[in-house]
Amino acid sequence: MKLGFFTACFPQWDLAQIAAYAQVNGYQALEVSAWPEDGRAFTATHLPISTFTEADAEATKQLFAKHSLEMSSIAFYDNHLHVDEAKRAEVRAHLFKCIDAAQLLGCPTVGTFIGRDISKSVADNLAIAEPFFREVTEYAGERDVKVIIENCVMEGWHPDLYPGNLAYSPELWEWMFDLGLYLNYDPSHLLWIGIDPVAALKPYVDKVLHAQAKDLEIFADKRNQYSAFGRQIARSDQWDTGWWRYRVPGRGDVDWNGVVDALYEGGFDGVLSIEHEDPVWGGTPEKVQTGLEIARRTLRPLIVE
Repeated sequence: MKLGFFTACFPQWDLAQIAAYAQVNGYQALEVSAWPEDGRAFTATHLPISTFTEADAEATKQLFAKHSLEMSSIAFYDNHLHVDEAKRAEVRAHLFKCIDAAQLLGCPTVGTFIGRDISKSVADNLAIAEPFFREVTEYAGERDVKVIIENCVMEGWHPDLYPGNLAYSPELWEWMFDLGLYLNYDPSHLLWIGIDPVAALKPYVDKVLHAQAKDLEIFADKRNQYSAFGRQIARSDQWDTGWWRYRVPGRGDVDWNGVVDALYEGGFDGVLSIEHEDPVWGGTPEKVQTGLEIARRTLRPLIVE
């Protein structure tokens, strides 16, 4: 297993700066952000996907070789079932460009979401998603790329904080696997919806091609006030559930010994990629670096070289 991190935590830096930082700090891989430049929170543009060329690919491969890094995944997490059909088409087109870029780079995976049309039921959404994602996996397979889906709930995409990404439970993972999709496993999202991250992981390790390391801190007293469905009346923003928050590994409630042990026991030999969305250690590049260092010190002793 190798330790890496997700570049979205450094939206102000370019990929060369991030690669240099990663090498100096002992990382072996980067999960590279590839959103369009639209300024949304928790996104970044570290690959010019809309205009990506063979020359761009060669320069990127040389950069990674210079810093002894591998690219574990190209990351574009967006809503492929968006209620606005024009937006949906735009998102889907960008995903195919990410797959093309992965082929040029020799990157094994592209990470994304399933998404959800919030005007329709889960069953109706799955019926819409199935033919599209079969097309995606066929297209990716022809280019020796695999598509991985993060199990993020994306509750902020729904006006009432219900799931906005239909990949949040093992039931839905099995549906995804039948389409040829794989899992980018993140234990933090399971914790707050009442699923044991270690128990849920164990039967599916062979379908985990990439894993993200993000922690989650739960405030049980606040959950008693707002319920598992989260704050409804006085939200500060669309993601304000009121009773939990993301943290870097080591500052939340995820059992990292159990997660890493389950990955090893199941034969996982990929990249564990730190995803930094911790509000305590965010806001400036300096604070982000401190957060990554906390995460690295938590996880490095658990990883066997």
